[in-house]
Amino acid sequence: MGSSFAQALSAMLLIASMVAFCTANKDWKHGNYTGWGSNHGPYHLNTTNGPNNKIVVGGSDWHYGFNYADWSLKNNSFYVQDTLVFKYDPPNDTTRPHSVYLLPNLWSFINCDFSQARIVGSPTQGGGDGFQFVLKSWQPYYFACGEHDGAHCKDGMMRFFVFPKLRGWHY
Repeated sequence: MGSSFAQALSAMLLIASMVAFCTANKDWKHGNYTGWGSNHGPYHLNTTNGPNNKIVVGGSDWHYGFNYADWSLKNNSFYVQDTLVFKYDPPNDTTRPHSVYLLPNLWSFINCDFSQARIVGSPTQGGGDGFQFVLKSWQPYYFACGEHDGAHCKDGMMRFFVFPKLRGWHY
C-alpha cells in the first residue's frame, strides 16, 4: 500500500509541476508570454541571445546552499536545444568537490537517489568556462550534485529539474 501511495504522490507532483511550468510565464490578462522570470531578482537567467540559449546554471556557479529548484522554477524559459552551463571550482584544499548527475525520474530526484543516475559532470569538469549540457529533447531533466553521498542534493539544495519547451509552440 505504501508503494501505491508513493507512486500516486509522485504522479501528482509531476502533474502539478508540469501545470506550474506551463503557466508560470503566461500573462493571463492579455494572453501573451511575458518572460517575467528572466529579469527579476537574483534568479535571472544568464543567457546569450539567439535561437539556442546558453544558460549558466544559477546565474553564476554551482555551489552548496543555493536553491536551484527555486531558480529553475522562477526562470523556466528553457527550450529544447538550449545549453545549460555548469561552473564550479575543481576540488582543492579550500573547495569541496561538486559534480552533476542526471537522475532518471522524479522519484530519484525527490529522494536524492543516485543508484541509477548518470554522471554528466565530474568534480574536475566545472572549472574555467564550465561544461555544457544540451537539452536535446522535450522531456524532464533532473539534475543534482552527488557528492558526499548525496548530502549536497539533500541538504545543500543542489538539485533542480527543467522541462524544456518546444520553440515556436504557443499556448
